[in-house]
Amino acid sequence: MKRLVMWMGLAALVAPLAMAQSSTWVSDPAHSEVDFSVRHMSVSNVHGRIGAVAATIVFDPVNVARSTVTATIGVGTLDTGVTARDTHLKSPAFFDVARFPTATFTSTAVTRTATGMTVAGNLTLHGVTRPVVLQVEGPMGPAPGMDHKPHAGYSASTTISRTAFGIGTAFPSAVVGDDIKLDIELEVVKQ
Repeated sequence: MKRLVMWMGLAALVAPLAMAQSSTWVSDPAHSEVDFSVRHMSVSNVHGRIGAVAATIVFDPVNVARSTVTATIGVGTLDTGVTARDTHLKSPAFFDVARFPTATFTSTAVTRTATGMTVAGNLTLHGVTRPVVLQVEGPMGPAPGMDHKPHAGYSASTTISRTAFGIGTAFPSAVVGDDIKLDIELEVVKQ
């Protein structure tokens, strides 16, 4: 009985130490965005950005498999630099932001790679959930921010099929490419 109590006491002391390895980081909205590009008329790429990104990363540098990522992206902030095109993209013909104002991402697995990490997860966009895999560089930093908190950075990329998410299905890929390349820049602040 004494041994059981001793082991339970030891486990109670060790558990907080194991948890202490993880830290929570929240995105800095002024320095985080999702950039996208899509082929237009099979001849050029159209670029845009979505600036409203709210992400939380729980990062465990010792065992990255215990790390998690969640994000909400405000699709209504989509901006390609051309007002008429942005209005069309936000309409029911494409993103239908009145019905689907946000996209969400929730990680399901994080693994370390030779150049960074791979983050697998579920992306919900336009009311459709599909698995995606992000190739991630980072963390870069940390560096002290003007708020006197540690800041770190991540760059991630993936390619998704717009028609798999039910976006712009009336437009053939010869007019609007099916592959949408996403480049995500996150600056995060330690909490």
